[in-house]
Amino acid sequence: MSELARFYLGAYRTLSNPPATGQAHLPAHHCTTHVVSVGASGSGKTGLTLVMVEEALRNGVPVLMIDVKGDLPNLLLRFPRLTADVLLPWGENASPSDTRSAEERAAALAEQHAHGLMQWDITEAQVQAYVACSDLRVITPGSTAGELLHVLSSLERRGARWDTDPESARAALSAAVSLVLRLLGRDPDPAKSREHVLLSVLAERRLMAGESAELGALLADLARPPVERIGALTLDEFLPKAERKALAAALNTLLASPTFASWRQGATLDVAEWLTPREGRTQGVIVSVAHLDDDERALVLGVILEEVLSWVRTLPGSQRLRALVVFDEVYGFMPPHPQNPPTKRPLVALMKQARAFGVGVLVSTQNPMDLDYRALGNAGLWLVGRLQTDADRARVIDGLSDLGGPDGGLSQAELAKVVKMLAQRWFLMRDVHSGVGTMLLQPRWAISVMRGPMTRREIQRAREAGRGEASA
Repeated sequence: MSELARFYLGAYRTLSNPPATGQAHLPAHHCTTHVVSVGASGSGKTGLTLVMVEEALRNGVPVLMIDVKGDLPNLLLRFPRLTADVLLPWGENASPSDTRSAEERAAALAEQHAHGLMQWDITEAQVQAYVACSDLRVITPGSTAGELLHVLSSLERRGARWDTDPESARAALSAAVSLVLRLLGRDPDPAKSREHVLLSVLAERRLMAGESAELGALLADLARPPVERIGALTLDEFLPKAERKALAAALNTLLASPTFASWRQGATLDVAEWLTPREGRTQGVIVSVAHLDDDERALVLGVILEEVLSWVRTLPGSQRLRALVVFDEVYGFMPPHPQNPPTKRPLVALMKQARAFGVGVLVSTQNPMDLDYRALGNAGLWLVGRLQTDADRARVIDGLSDLGGPDGGLSQAELAKVVKMLAQRWFLMRDVHSGVGTMLLQPRWAISVMRGPMTRREIQRAREAGRGEASA
């Protein structure tokens, strides 16, 4: 990717009088200081997120996406040749008052999409080039809708990092052990939990020796410990035999669970491998957890984000955008103090540290009141859509006012008035790197066909359709 790569986001309109207008092109490296996108349901926030992802992939920037609602798999619906027969399977979510046949709806959808792209000067050749230069992958932990994910692979599958970067491997192992202990209802804190320390010591002993540390092997080690001391204490002083026996029994129950079995098979959790180009194609990886319950989402995403953080810390410094991490609907996963879900620590660390390594983070939400604004203070680009309440608008305006950079001379009251009057698919855009000041942004038409949240069956069907169209 060129240092001068630019994302074509849509059209801008300045807040000056008279206003200036034109195409909105965002320098890719502006995303290294992270992006915050907020807007109520129906504001067009999902469409803007898809446009950001498409532009990153078109410019050779790999993207790792976390999908909580089921919207991001719409990226799979990108067709080199858009015809009614191609869209026929995707027109069934029509309104009850729509009396047209499925064929008529598909033809209308194809015409609407082609017209939308044409209005934004996106040609069929550009769509074909985008499909040809990028590759999309959907990973669904605990489900066969996409690729299964071995969530505990840093524990149960020995990676090369133990030979090349043991510190990074140790951090990933710690996150996996924390996940196991959370599932057991025990203290997952690496610094305080004696059970965490013991399991980590037993697992690392095996991994450093080139062996597997799968849970069955750790059960055997708990029954017949291969170590006599933990730190300065004997093993029995550190964790008495009765407590080790209770831990082993709980671990065995977890190991026997059919539901848990699906979390221990599938793709290895290896962000570096995920984002490495394949056959010259830029990788877009969607980790979809829409099918999981709230507790499962937090646990799985905590491990994945810890792995992302470990990967980022292995990279050399860079001022260009090396990769983009997208978290669509971050509500509940990075809340203010004192709430502390497993996802918060790695997310906050990424917002503070990833920029030095050329990795940008984009977080979006409908609920700005439930975000840790100390972490979001590190974001250099804000995209503010229509918001429902005065409290939401006030919270966002406070965040914008703390950014610094160009503001076009607008007061907080004037900014609040602009945000309150935003129409659907219009955003207030504030980029601290830009010399233009605060402006309005209308996102371009997405190349992907947007049909709303996708079910597991629809994800399966879209993956098959995408493979067929890409090879056509």
